[in-house]
Amino acid sequence: MAASELYTKFARIWIPDPEEVWKSAELLKDYKPGDKVLHLRFEEGKDLEYCLDPKTKELPPLRNPDILVGENDLTALSYLHEPAVLHNLKVRFIDSKLIYTYCGIVLVAINPYEQLPIYGEDIINAYSGQNMGDMDPHIFAVAEEAYKQMARDERNQSIIVSGESGAGKTVSAKYAMRYFATVSGSASDANVEEKVLASNPIMESIGNAKTTRNDNSSRFGKYIEIGFDKRYRIIGANMRTYLLEKSRVVFQAEEERNYHIFYQLCASAALSEFKTLRLGNANYFHYTKQGGNPVIDGIDDAKEMLNTRQACTLLGISDSYQMGIFQILAGILHLGNVGFTSRDSDSCTIPPKHEPLTIFCDLMGVEYEEMSHWLCHRKLATATETYIKPISKLQAINARDALAKHIYANLFNWIVNHVNKALHSAVKQHSFIGVLDIYGFETFEINSFEQFCINYANEKLQQQFNMHVFKLEQEEYMKEQIPWTLIDFYDNQPCINLIEAKMGILDLLDEECKMPKGSDDSWAQKLYNTHLNKCALFEKPRMSNKAFIIQHFADKVEYQCEGFLEKNKDTVYEEQIKVLKSSKFKLLPELFRDEGKVLSPTSATTSGRTPLSRTVVKPAKTRPGQASKEHKKTVGHQFRNSLHLLMETLNATTPHYVRCIKPNDFKFPFTFDEKRAVQQLRACGVLETIRISAAGFPSRWTYQEFFSRYRVLMKQKDVLSDRKQTCKNVLEKLILDKDKYQFGKTKIFFRAGQVAYLEKIRADKLRAACIRIQKTIRGWLMRKKYLRMRKAAITIQRYVRGYQARCYVKFLRRTRAATIIQKFQRMYVVRKRYQRMQAVTIALQSLLRGYMARNKYQQMLREHKAIIIQKRMRGWLARVHYHRSLKAIVYLQCCYRRMMAKRELKKLKIEARSVERYKKLNIGMENKIMQLQRKIDEQSKEYKSLLEKLTSLENTYSSETEKLRNDVERLRMSEEEAKNATNRVLSLQEEVAKLRKDLHRTQSEKKTIEEWADKYKQENEQLVSELKEQNTLLKNEKEELNRRICDQAKEFTETMEKKLAEETKQLELDLNDERLRYQNLLNEFSRLEERYDDLKDEMNLMVSIPKPGHKRTDSTHSSNESEYTFSSEITEADDLPLRTEEPSEKRTPLDMSLFLKLQKRVTELEQEKQSLQDELDRKEEQALRAKTREEERPPMRGAELEYESLKRQELESENKKLKNELNELQKALMEKSSPEVTAPGAPAYRVLLNQLTSVSEELEVRKEEVLILRSQLVSQKEAIQPKNTMTDSTILLEDVQKMKDKGEIAQAYIGLKETNRQSPQDYHMLNEDGELWLVYEGLKQANRLLESQLQSQKKTHDNELEALRGEIQSLKEENNRQQQLLAQNLQLPPEARIEASLQHEITRLTNENLDLMEQLEKQDKTVRKLKKQLKVFAKKIGELEVGQMENISPGQIIDEPIRPVNIPRKEKDFQGMLEFKKEDEPKLIKNLILDLKPRGVAVNLIPGLPAYILFMCVRHADYLNDDQKVRSLLTSTINGIKKILKKRGDDFETVSFWLSNTCRFLHCLKQYSGEEGFMKHNTPRQNEHCLTNFDLAEYRQVLSDLAIQIYQQLVRVLENILQPMIVSGMLEHETIQGVSGVKPTGLRKRTSSIADEGTYTLDSIIRQLNTFHSVMCQHGMDPELIKQVVKQMFYIVGAVTLNNLLLRKDMCSWSKGMQIRYNVSQLEEWLRDKNLMNSGAKETLEPLIQAAQLLQVKKKTDEDAEAICSMCNALTTAQIVKVLNLYTPVNEFEERVLVSFIRTIQMRLRDRKDSPQLLMDAKHIFPVTFPFNPSSLALETIQIPASLGLGFILRV
Repeated sequence: MAASELYTKFARIWIPDPEEVWKSAELLKDYKPGDKVLHLRFEEGKDLEYCLDPKTKELPPLRNPDILVGENDLTALSYLHEPAVLHNLKVRFIDSKLIYTYCGIVLVAINPYEQLPIYGEDIINAYSGQNMGDMDPHIFAVAEEAYKQMARDERNQSIIVSGESGAGKTVSAKYAMRYFATVSGSASDANVEEKVLASNPIMESIGNAKTTRNDNSSRFGKYIEIGFDKRYRIIGANMRTYLLEKSRVVFQAEEERNYHIFYQLCASAALSEFKTLRLGNANYFHYTKQGGNPVIDGIDDAKEMLNTRQACTLLGISDSYQMGIFQILAGILHLGNVGFTSRDSDSCTIPPKHEPLTIFCDLMGVEYEEMSHWLCHRKLATATETYIKPISKLQAINARDALAKHIYANLFNWIVNHVNKALHSAVKQHSFIGVLDIYGFETFEINSFEQFCINYANEKLQQQFNMHVFKLEQEEYMKEQIPWTLIDFYDNQPCINLIEAKMGILDLLDEECKMPKGSDDSWAQKLYNTHLNKCALFEKPRMSNKAFIIQHFADKVEYQCEGFLEKNKDTVYEEQIKVLKSSKFKLLPELFRDEGKVLSPTSATTSGRTPLSRTVVKPAKTRPGQASKEHKKTVGHQFRNSLHLLMETLNATTPHYVRCIKPNDFKFPFTFDEKRAVQQLRACGVLETIRISAAGFPSRWTYQEFFSRYRVLMKQKDVLSDRKQTCKNVLEKLILDKDKYQFGKTKIFFRAGQVAYLEKIRADKLRAACIRIQKTIRGWLMRKKYLRMRKAAITIQRYVRGYQARCYVKFLRRTRAATIIQKFQRMYVVRKRYQRMQAVTIALQSLLRGYMARNKYQQMLREHKAIIIQKRMRGWLARVHYHRSLKAIVYLQCCYRRMMAKRELKKLKIEARSVERYKKLNIGMENKIMQLQRKIDEQSKEYKSLLEKLTSLENTYSSETEKLRNDVERLRMSEEEAKNATNRVLSLQEEVAKLRKDLHRTQSEKKTIEEWADKYKQENEQLVSELKEQNTLLKNEKEELNRRICDQAKEFTETMEKKLAEETKQLELDLNDERLRYQNLLNEFSRLEERYDDLKDEMNLMVSIPKPGHKRTDSTHSSNESEYTFSSEITEADDLPLRTEEPSEKRTPLDMSLFLKLQKRVTELEQEKQSLQDELDRKEEQALRAKTREEERPPMRGAELEYESLKRQELESENKKLKNELNELQKALMEKSSPEVTAPGAPAYRVLLNQLTSVSEELEVRKEEVLILRSQLVSQKEAIQPKNTMTDSTILLEDVQKMKDKGEIAQAYIGLKETNRQSPQDYHMLNEDGELWLVYEGLKQANRLLESQLQSQKKTHDNELEALRGEIQSLKEENNRQQQLLAQNLQLPPEARIEASLQHEITRLTNENLDLMEQLEKQDKTVRKLKKQLKVFAKKIGELEVGQMENISPGQIIDEPIRPVNIPRKEKDFQGMLEFKKEDEPKLIKNLILDLKPRGVAVNLIPGLPAYILFMCVRHADYLNDDQKVRSLLTSTINGIKKILKKRGDDFETVSFWLSNTCRFLHCLKQYSGEEGFMKHNTPRQNEHCLTNFDLAEYRQVLSDLAIQIYQQLVRVLENILQPMIVSGMLEHETIQGVSGVKPTGLRKRTSSIADEGTYTLDSIIRQLNTFHSVMCQHGMDPELIKQVVKQMFYIVGAVTLNNLLLRKDMCSWSKGMQIRYNVSQLEEWLRDKNLMNSGAKETLEPLIQAAQLLQVKKKTDEDAEAICSMCNALTTAQIVKVLNLYTPVNEFEERVLVSFIRTIQMRLRDRKDSPQLLMDAKHIFPVTFPFNPSSLALETIQIPASLGLGFILRV
């Protein structure tokens, strides 16, 4: 498409403007080639006729579509020109408050003159590891790209930061270095990154100053090389400096300052250490008061001095050296105050005892007389003699200033060298990243030598930049294999040659400096003679002979020659230097001693640096005796050398460019001056980059992106499977000029303006689609409205017409009646008349017709007979005439033919004799042959046509016959299928009949069962009603009592609950805060502990091998063990000798102190936590008391408690006795292992017999006690029966039977107890006699028995009834399903019927199979239950056999055949303990912890099996009362878990497995601790397994801390797994395809949002969440803990997604908001599927949900602002404003957010108190809790599988 075709009506263009540089206007008429005027209208409504240039006829530049305005990359703009760049930067800077923008490979940074919250550590973490195009432009993105390329390409990098003074170069370089320091860290403990950052305050204080344009302007250039090792961690740095502005030391312009360090010294003059410097106010010194403004607003120079001194200390500059530096600086200030008095015009003097000079000499340690003499004199040396010559006052002042500048410059270089020494590393440098902070192009009203050098440096840098951009463009084209055309770009080599070539400006300047009488004027004349009219870039001003003009790449600059020679020479009198070198002050001679060694203050390189670049730059070797000459080298020569060295370094690295722009000269925040901005854009090369890009193919799309964006322009038939071919086909149709685009391997390249054209077509297509949608919707709405109106009109019409119709019908009815009467009357009259006339007419007609018919018949008969006669006669005559004529004709023919034949014969005879005849014959034959040939051809053609017709007819016939045959076959098949279907229908009908019979049978059975059930139900209801009637009396009494108690307790409980709720809430908040602090400290402690372990391992490697006789320390004194871990069993006094046994060098003082501080803090936190826990428990007890009063449920009775405690004590004593006996038995069995052990006379056999006898005796005693108790119970029942009191047993029995629930029984017992005893102390007396207690126990048992029987019967009845109902329901469902299937099958075609029947049969068989499997499982359970019962019966039989053994005498035993000891009796029940030997402990830890594979345990064994095994081992050690074994086992367990987590800490499965097992171990220690709070959840059997000898509460705390550490490690692991998926899956991937089109992107390509094979999608995240959840469930993790993990996962997903959204402008759009909301809904659906909606995970996504809603809501009016403020309560003000600023329309139909609307939002939210932080803390971990979760698993049922390799453990 031609460019001129785009200049149509309503097209927007840019025209030049003197104020705004470029102004936007709209075309009012289409442009036609040849037009000289454009009719325009400005945005403010003013019309203009813009005249085109008649010579060039160049059209003004077009404006980009609004959708492209505000892009991250300027190269993404379709029209690449100056106004587009300027407008894009302005929109981003003013409207969106974005200071960074890409321009190809350049980052454009605009100084906001305001502190922005975009440089925090959270922002650094967000950019770390990200691709450059994926995030919004930022200095951190450039730094990350450099860091990544260094690691990936093994090549050194450079970041070149340039710009005007005040544009923000130093700040940008500082942030880049901060990024490297934060991301990479240091390779040693020397804190190199802190030192690198600390060098900034020092260099700023001595090298930065206030100028009219910048309060902190760098007055020197610096190149900092940050060195990295092979692991890319910072190991050191090196700094080079360029062209320090020494003249600022002695002179400052109006409103400017000297270097900051002087004002810092003056501000700190009151300090005691600075008293000797004799400083004062800055206005006192000549060198600091010339600018007239010594104070910078908002800067405290005294505070800055402290920062400078701290930085010096950090960099290793001692206090003595610091004071020496300050002493020299103070001396320079005092030197500036030295005054001179003139003797005459050629000499001057200094007043005697001049105070400033005296102070200077004292500070510098030099003689007053010598310094005062050489300040006023100079030495002239000739070939033969030396003269001392006085100098004038002006020369003396210049000499003083030159000395001050020289001292300061040498001090500056000395400080730089010391900084480099501090940053130097002994470790070999592998690579480096250089940060160049250098001045930009400068032009002032008066430009001198400094501006010349600066602009010379910028020329070199611009040349390097142009070549790099050109090279990148060329590489891109070659990589994509598109035709390479040479791009014409500006080459500034002629300008560089003008400056640095032979006989160039610098060469002539150095030559003039060598001349004895050289001057600025003579040098200017040489320049004119050499270059004027010979070089196009060199010009002479019209009105001056002491200046020259150079045409630089940015602009023309006029330089004043005055001062060039003096500044280039930098002359200092040697005598003054010698006086300073003879100083007693040590530092001063050191400054001047170093200057002879160094070629240039900037060219020193560290010996340890070995760059990776191909070209290694080395300084030139100096020859002896060359130092004096080098000292005399000019400043220009030195600068040229250092610049060449810099360019070589930059060329050997990969450069990255940052161009800083100053938006205005008044330092106003977010104010954009277009003129200044354009000037700097031209100067810094940004527009040159744009021009190079625009000259080629600036717009580049991948095929997939192009297809996704412009899919709307394609038809369905255009879309092919090959995206590349699809794009080619579409482009060929859309853009006819093939030069406007090129197809590469992976991308499509477009010329400038083509993307805008495509966007226009796309917008038109979408607009047409929108109009069609609007048209349809509006039509639908109007149609609905019309139908409503029509319906109403029809209703009205219906009623009106109904009335009219009724009236009309009435009229018609009357008319019809009258008409009928008339009709019948008239009909009668007419009928009569008609009948008479008809009769007469018929008679006449019949007579007349008969007469006529008879006449006609006679005539016809006569004619017929006459015709027959004529026919016969005429036939005879004709035949006669024919025969005569035929004979005559035949005769004539014969005569004539005979005559003609005779004549022909004569002729033939004559011709036969002549030659001519043959010729004629031949001629005739040829003609005949030709005719015959022609006829043959025609006949052949006819034959062919007929043959073709015949073949076509045959084909049609064959096809029709084939069709008919197929139809016949199909009919036959359908007939057969119909027959089969009828057969199947018959079979199905038979089956249905059978099912109906079965159904009738089941219904009859059901009726009988229901009758029996009704009968049984009626009986039960009668019984229940009787019981209810008896129970109502007691209930009424109870309700009265409850009512009284409730009324009294209600008020109290309400007040208490309110107070309790408030205090509990506050305590929970405090507890969460404390828990978070504690867990953070625990995390820090674990990190320090790991670091200590690593250091210890390193020390062990470094220490020599120990002696062979040395023994290892005990495992309990391992380095992994902390004092805190064993505080429960070992006191400090006991532990001290153990700790002193360790070598002192293994514990560094730093780690130990930190360790002790952390331990102390942990104990304090424990005490605080315990106090809070006690307070919480107290409040909970109060609440429990209130509840018990309200519910009238008293606690457990004291009598029962005492009775249970007595029983427990008795059982424990018996248990101990049995254990002791068992131990004796084991010892006896272990003494001998011979076969005779089981012989009758063996000791073991005797022990067994003794035990049997004792057990049988004890059993008899117990039986007797039971009989006695039973007899007492019966007698007491009989004694109590006659008494008619409240304790009557029968009444009590009936009352107890009436009470159904335990609460009623307990209340009844309380009433009984209150009426029958005086006080609780009487219980012991009562219990001794066993009076009412035994009666109550008996009645209670009887009541329980009756109630259990009743409940069991009712339960069985209900179960049977429910089963029958279920069967009936299933049969009904089956019947319905069969009928539905039958109906469906009959409707299906024959082929589908067979398939459906097969499918139905498969599902039926599958269901039957599942039912059979369930029955098999039930049978297996029944078999296992029966086996258990069999074991119980076997044990009982064994006990009976043992009881019978008492009746047999020992003699009988010996005489009878030998029978072994009864094994089942001695095995007893398994007690849930595991015994192991002390020496097997390492093997136990190794097999159970270190070598255990979690997957095998999770799949095959019960969850938490290792925890159960370890606890059972602890139980056995507790049973043995072996504290050493308990301590050792717990210590080894904790250390083993730590070891395996350290080894495989990045495996989620391992960490999850051990978190689950650690929690289960912790719960076991609580569950079996013996504490009442934990025992109430246990079964009686589990309570028997409680620990008896040790209180492991402190070990529980240690395990809890370990679980917290494992949880935090688990969170880190899952965060590392989820992190790469989140941004791609939640933001970039288009879950709803086609909603958001890809916008045009620039050179910095973002990651494609279209899912490739390697990209993550939302499904990837959900699959990963499923994996996490299934692994945790398989490991048996507590449900509450799983909820906490899921909550943490969702928080990470939400935080990372929101942070990326806040840092990516391309993601803030309406369509992306819809994608995010859909993705969040999918995550919520996952929570619902897993029943985790109450885990709090959804709430963590609330900020992300609100951000997505904010992208989608309307953003125009005040009502919208109010709605946004109320909706976004989970977002901070900064986040809301950031999202609104970043909001970017993807299509032209969306509207941008107005700046006024954002201001309204800010005004409404100004009172909201929230964090100013922009990003969420993605590393935040919620405090974890481990709620007590008792296990229902009985320890005695746990089996140890052989796969664990724990055969050395014995079950006890």
